[in-house]
Amino acid sequence: MRQLNSTRCGCCGERLRADDPPHRDIILKTLIDMRPKLNSLDALYTQAAEAVRTGSQAFSLATRCFPVDLRRAAHAVYWFCYYTRRLASQAETREQGRADLDRWASMVAAGLRGELARHPVLDVFLDTVDHRAIPHDLPMEMIEGVRTDLDRMRYASFSQLRTHCHQVTGTVSLMMTHVVGFRGPALEYMADLGVAIELTAVLRDVGEQLAHGRIYLPLEEMESFGYSEADLEQHVRNEAFRNMMRFEAGRARGYYQNAEPGLQLLDQRGRFAMKTAFDIYRKTLRHIEASDFDVFHRRPAVPAVERAWITARSMAGPITRSLWRAMSA
Repeated sequence: MRQLNSTRCGCCGERLRADDPPHRDIILKTLIDMRPKLNSLDALYTQAAEAVRTGSQAFSLATRCFPVDLRRAAHAVYWFCYYTRRLASQAETREQGRADLDRWASMVAAGLRGELARHPVLDVFLDTVDHRAIPHDLPMEMIEGVRTDLDRMRYASFSQLRTHCHQVTGTVSLMMTHVVGFRGPALEYMADLGVAIELTAVLRDVGEQLAHGRIYLPLEEMESFGYSEADLEQHVRNEAFRNMMRFEAGRARGYYQNAEPGLQLLDQRGRFAMKTAFDIYRKTLRHIEASDFDVFHRRPAVPAVERAWITARSMAGPITRSLWRAMSA
């Protein structure tokens, strides 16, 4: 089966490849056997947790210290986002991908209206939507972003790119914000975090997306720096390219700076997971810059050991609080 593309996990951002056996197993379980093994939400939440463990060790680790209610909700959002993205990336053709996403959008919309879902991924997600007061427009907007990404191969302006970033990752950040809990204007800040993360991924994956015929860098800005599509396709890494990438990296850094104050507005029970994503992706941006924007023949990323350290550092507070509560009981 020919795969249209690889994709990223909707929650943690890890690159998921269509030919990766563990991820393929998740999709086969969900696409082929849509019936829950046990007729209860508890059993479905267990399936969601298994999807997280198999699909993203980083996200599984980051949510391990969540209280049970937060952990279940986070797993449900992960499973929904993962499944939505994979409907597109697993399709043999773009036409099939659009048709599958259209059917999924209809099912999700019906479920959000209160109709019976009869779908394992959707059952737990809708339960989480109800309990966490997740606005209904967020999952629908996320589906629309994945659908648009099937067809759009170029972005003329940053305005178009920013819309893409918000739809495919900003919506996920906002759903997770509702899961974690927040106060004040946290949503505005976390929307910027989603854009920052996706902009970082765009810069990191220039070469990989180019191999699939996609250019996410705004064409207007490429032209303003004197860098052409032909240059990009030939992997030209000249001063014009470096100047353009510095500009794009600076913009992404600005979104991280805008988002950072919002982390303190999140409920401390789950704040550390959002902080982990913030730190890992901001560090990824620094690795991209440190590589002198060598994004054609390599994929600048945070090494596994460094990611583990960032995660452990963020989890130190919750672990300490859990131990203190246990000792005080």
